Amino acid sequence: MNQITPMQLTLDDAKTKELLTEVLVELMQQKRSVFYELILDALEEVGLANAILEGEDSEFVQEDDIRALLER
Repeated sequence: MNQITPMQLTLDDAKTKELLTEVLVELMQQKRSVFYELILDALEEVGLANAILEGEDSEFVQEDDIRALLER
């Protein structure tokens, strides 16, 4: 009796990179607005994280000082 075995797929790093590149290019071409929003959201998150880290290393500023600057 024949035994059914699952098909095994082996990808090397170069083939994996090639396939991922094809998928990303196709995504950018077909769903440009979705891809744009995804990248924009990611960049905003990185910017926010960097601002938080920068803020942790700076000294505290009084709320009155900030309000004075905003009222100028």
